[in-house]
Amino acid sequence: MTTLADRTITELRRVHDDLAARVAGFTDDDLTRTSGASDWTVAQVLSHLGSAAEIRTAGLHAALTGAEAPGPDFNPGVWDRWNAKGPRQQADDYVASEAAGLTLVEGLAAEQRAELLVPVGFLPQPLDVASWGGLWLNEAAQHSWDVRVATDPDARVDSAAADVLLEHFTGTLGFLLGFSGKADALSEQAVVALGDSGLQLQVTETVALTTAAPTTATWSGGSETVVRLFGGRLKPPFIPADLTVSGNVTIDDLRRVFPGY
Repeated sequence: MTTLADRTITELRRVHDDLAARVAGFTDDDLTRTSGASDWTVAQVLSHLGSAAEIRTAGLHAALTGAEAPGPDFNPGVWDRWNAKGPRQQADDYVASEAAGLTLVEGLAAEQRAELLVPVGFLPQPLDVASWGGLWLNEAAQHSWDVRVATDPDARVDSAAADVLLEHFTGTLGFLLGFSGKADALSEQAVVALGDSGLQLQVTETVALTTAAPTTATWSGGSETVVRLFGGRLKPPFIPADLTVSGNVTIDDLRRVFPGY
């Protein structure tokens, strides 16, 4: 039976390979288009992904070797170097940087996948490989959509990756919803049944995914729409025409809960 770490690593590879293949066909004009992250071009999103992969790989190396984790000066230096690249180099180097990180994590033995703890700069404690990979998968899935929607208005988050992310959000990575979700954006509390997933989005004093709460509303969409909602990427004109919400909240209400990042 596969573990959550195994499934996460599999989806990281799927999302990377899909995006890398698309990037290989991008023209220079494609790279300078506005991405789904409206403040960034496509190349800038790829630069963000590439620099993040470099930073994560450095943390994983530290965990594997017992070396000291990168200090607070490490990340800004990486970002400055990537920001100085031109669009084509940002795109090409993204593919190489993320592929190198994936090769390293794919090479982890089963025992390492179960027991290794990896430092994360913005958290006080290291994370297990599954949760560390879940953070990576969330970034990769959301930003892959940012890149693809610039040339494909019907782009969707990979559904298999979205399913794995929902599994993470019901566990260790649930803190992300509490951090990014704005419970006070609603005038009344809501518990929204999320399609046929068996999960409910609870917006009460805080924001969380639950599995057995009485519901006040129903979301008709699949996991990919939920993941885009959480990332602030379920926005016009990219809301599926068949997505509906019934009950005491609307799609726009829930979009206010998740303004994005």
